[in-house]
Amino acid sequence: MLKVSGSARLWITAGLLLTAFALLHRVSHAESIVPAPYLHEFPYALGDWTGRDQPFSPQIERVLGITDYTNRAYSSRQGGLVQVYVGYYASQRTGETVHSPKNCLPGSGWDPIRSGYVTIPVLGGNRQITVNEYVIEQGRDKRLVFYWYQGRGRVLASEYAAKFWMVADAISRNRTDGALVRLITPTSDGEENARKRLETFTQLIFPHLDRLIPKD
Repeated sequence: MLKVSGSARLWITAGLLLTAFALLHRVSHAESIVPAPYLHEFPYALGDWTGRDQPFSPQIERVLGITDYTNRAYSSRQGGLVQVYVGYYASQRTGETVHSPKNCLPGSGWDPIRSGYVTIPVLGGNRQITVNEYVIEQGRDKRLVFYWYQGRGRVLASEYAAKFWMVADAISRNRTDGALVRLITPTSDGEENARKRLETFTQLIFPHLDRLIPKD
């Protein structure tokens, strides 16, 4: 039996995705655009946390190509800090697609230390989601990142799964809308405390994301 290495499988998958994209652009008709979420309705008060807007410059907004977004710093009474970014794209057919943090953060000067996955119970424990866990470092500043892709009724950690379902939904549902959700917190009090902080914060924000980001 022919054995295919992990690297080869990666390139085969990427090639299939690119082929699917090319075919999709040739045969697609006008995309079904669902009403965009009102991300300004994302609450500033979340339990013991209070958020403060950190808007991007117009230049950064153009580079990202986002339809709508929220970028806030949330602080707690206990001194915790979580930076929240939610970037929504009404369509990803025109080259304006979700930017992976594994590309953007190193491009901003952050060195990747390690990556993995975390599974978190949400919505009262009746559901679980799997998200990316990413440790980054810049000089002596070390931070923990959670991020995932959400839209069209799915929550995905894998970039490849997100691309696959975007193509599949474009063909079967004529939709490519979706969002990137990213949370960042310092690890100055230890990685375990940082992880617990982001897990708790994910549980706080997910019901609001589930309401705001279009599903059906």
